[in-house]
Amino acid sequence: MKILIIENEIYLAQSIATKLGELGHVCEMCTSTKDAIKSTNYDVVLISTNINGQDFIPLIETFKNSIVILMVSYISNDTVSKPLSAGAKDYILKPFMIEELVRKIDHYQDYEKLKKRNKAYEKYLTHTFASVTHEHDHNEIELPIFVSTSFQKYADAFAFEHAQKKNLPIHFVTLSDPKALSEIASLPQNCIIYVIDYQLLKKSDKKTFCELIEGKKAIIFSSDKIEDVSYPVLEIKSENNIFDKGEILPIEDYVKFIVLNYQNKYPDTELSKKLGISRKSLWEKRKKYDIIKKK
Repeated sequence: MKILIIENEIYLAQSIATKLGELGHVCEMCTSTKDAIKSTNYDVVLISTNINGQDFIPLIETFKNSIVILMVSYISNDTVSKPLSAGAKDYILKPFMIEELVRKIDHYQDYEKLKKRNKAYEKYLTHTFASVTHEHDHNEIELPIFVSTSFQKYADAFAFEHAQKKNLPIHFVTLSDPKALSEIASLPQNCIIYVIDYQLLKKSDKKTFCELIEGKKAIIFSSDKIEDVSYPVLEIKSENNIFDKGEILPIEDYVKFIVLNYQNKYPDTELSKKLGISRKSLWEKRKKYDIIKKK
């Protein structure tokens, strides 16, 4: 990383720069805020508040895209509170160990990476779910709740939107993972647990699962019809084409989609022929997926 050290005590600045340099960082030093603002291309800016007669607020604003850490000799409104309010990330009390400074730098660097990554994920999810138009009053929804839909994309959109509306983190779990139940049991109460593949559970395991999610903020997706549960069930049905360019659906989801969207356009004989199945199999799949053919 490229680090700027603003410190009027030359020997101290040189000591910090040497130790950070040994760890692979590139350091530059200056003794006043006037010299510091000649360039803003730094990952980290270390500012000593011991420099007399300097206004640090404009400096912090100048380096708002950098990780600004204050190096202070004592804690006061002027040395800590006001600079932190202006945008500085943290402070470290002199004298300090270089390992503690490095720990703070690494912590905020990781934080900035996660913040940028989260922003990219949110933008991607907004784009991905743009075609899902179902409206839900999330204030009226009680968790745990089961979501039954032919397409996981609808359940995904519901779960992520609910977490956003409630301003809670979301934890993803697939029941295809052998350790899924123990993972759910260990999760805290202050997060949304989004569980998929409920249809994969054995009948003997479903009772255990339902007991496990009691009292948790869980959203459970199943591509099959959900029966014999004591929790609310939300069924999401749509005849819209949700095939994305380049998206490959599982065979079962593809069959559901074709039957739902084309059963009123083709007679059963032609529809079953296009799917490569018998008319009896087509009837059995309607029954399995709880699909009612419009008259």
